[in-house]
Amino acid sequence: MAIHQLPDGRWRVDVEPIKGKRYRKTLKTKGEAQRFESTCRSKSIETPNWSPKPKDRRRLSELVQLWFDLHGVALTDGVRRFAILKACADFMGNPVALKVDGAAIASVRARWLSSGVTGKTANNRLGYLKSVYNELHKLDVIDYSCPFSRIKPIRLQERSLAFLTKPQITELLDALRKRTSAPHIYMIALICLSTGARWGEAEALRPERVGKGLVTFANTKSKRVRSIPVTDTLVEQIHQHWAMHGPFGNSIGVFRKALLETSINPPKGQSSHILRHTFAAHFIMSGGHIVTLKEILGHASLNMTMRYAHLAPEHLQDAIHLGPLAAQTGISIQ
Repeated sequence: MAIHQLPDGRWRVDVEPIKGKRYRKTLKTKGEAQRFESTCRSKSIETPNWSPKPKDRRRLSELVQLWFDLHGVALTDGVRRFAILKACADFMGNPVALKVDGAAIASVRARWLSSGVTGKTANNRLGYLKSVYNELHKLDVIDYSCPFSRIKPIRLQERSLAFLTKPQITELLDALRKRTSAPHIYMIALICLSTGARWGEAEALRPERVGKGLVTFANTKSKRVRSIPVTDTLVEQIHQHWAMHGPFGNSIGVFRKALLETSINPPKGQSSHILRHTFAAHFIMSGGHIVTLKEILGHASLNMTMRYAHLAPEHLQDAIHLGPLAAQTGISIQ
């Protein structure tokens, strides 16, 4: 008999659809057993060399390793992300990857949050794990869907983007200029305030990328090269600085210490990034176009740049002129 029930209630399939090709499998229900038998018979007739795949027993850490070997190694932050993924797999108890489900993911996230992990960090970790499944599915390494797609990220409170006022800009540049033991921080900050560049982008500048009224950033987050117009005076200052002090070095730590010595109190995580926000904010407040700002900052989408739109002088003014009461007169609003 091809299908029979075992004493423990499970169902045993023992089928030989083609002589010499025999398949055996134990399943929980009769329906599963019948489907397996039917699949074996039809597939064996269509493709004589067909054989049912064994269940994927690889654990999450194995998938993480495969992700790094096949995809992560080519990413700029691949090594850092790989370390985070390995730690996540260990924290989850390194389960069989196929058996990870929504309930297990929600439980892990709750444990992270109760241990003090921020919502943003929890979202990032789940996003990294989601990419492991999705990338390996694209590469045909796994044939099942990503369980992390079922979990919605935590909705985070949008943080206000702090920026420096003109007096604060003067105070900061004066403080940086006095740091004679670390001369690079003043010039790097000046470049960031003049172009909206990230600190790392300005820090990686080389002489051949500064000239003819342009500063060209090649080591960008979006992987795109972008050139920003600057004054001839700034170009001359940068080259004079390099002639005296050599190329820029890693000086973000010194900048943070110098910032602490001023009256400026930037939000957490916005120490050097406040320079980029300052350029963007003043650009928009002075009447700059939001799409132009997107290109200057090198944002991949306009959604990122729209964070600064509320600073525009005319932002949402149409609410006054085009609202339902705009044409009405004599209406008292108590």
